[in-house]
Amino acid sequence: MSLTLHYNPGSASMTPHLLLRELGVPFTLQLVDRAQNAHKTPAYLKLNPNGLIPVLQDGGLVLYETAAIVLHLVDTHPQAGLAPAVGTPERAEFYKWLVWLSSTVQAMAPHYFYSDRMVAPGNTAGAAEVKAQAEARISSLMDQIDARLATGPWMLGERFSALDPYTFMLCRWTRGMTRPARTLPHIGPYLQRMLARPATQAVLAAEELPAPWV
Repeated sequence: MSLTLHYNPGSASMTPHLLLRELGVPFTLQLVDRAQNAHKTPAYLKLNPNGLIPVLQDGGLVLYETAAIVLHLVDTHPQAGLAPAVGTPERAEFYKWLVWLSSTVQAMAPHYFYSDRMVAPGNTAGAAEVKAQAEARISSLMDQIDARLATGPWMLGERFSALDPYTFMLCRWTRGMTRPARTLPHIGPYLQRMLARPATQAVLAAEELPAPWV
C-alpha cells in the first residue's frame, strides 16, 4: 500500500508527519496550500468534507482526524512498538492520553488561533475575550503535560510512543503565548529531547519551518 499525507507546514499534519518519519516507512507528502484555499477545493473536500488538514491516504483508504491517523499507523506497523499491545492496561493508558490530546488540548487551539470565528462578525472585544480564555485554558493543560513528564522522559514514562509527536506539536503551538510550554520545567527539556530526534529534524527541514521551532 502507498501512503500519502496531505499536509500544511506546522499544522495538525505535523503529528502524522512525525510519526511517519519515526516509522521510517516510504510515503509521499502532498502540500495543501491553505494560502490558496486548497483545503476548500472540491477535490480536497472529497477527501475530507470538513476541509481540514491532515488527510492520510493508504491505498484506497482515506482517513482524516489526527488521532484516527495515529491509531491506524501504529496498528498497521506494530513492529515499530510506538504503542503498547492491544488489550493491556498500558494500551488503555495510551488511549486515554491520545484522546485527551485530541479532544481536549487540540480542540481548544482554534479558540485561540481563530477566536474571531467564535463570535459574531466584527465583535473584536468578544474575540479578544475568547482568545484570552482559550490561552488560560491551554496554559492549564500544559501544566498537566508538565506534571506527566515529571514521571519520565516521555508521555508513557520510559517508553517513547506515538503520543510524543502529538505532544510535541501541541506544545509547539504555544510558542507565541504569554507562557509558552518551553518555559515549564519538564516540558522544556522534553522539547529539546524531541528536537534532537532525527525524525523531528527531518520534519522541520521538509516543512521548511523557521526557528524558533518551540
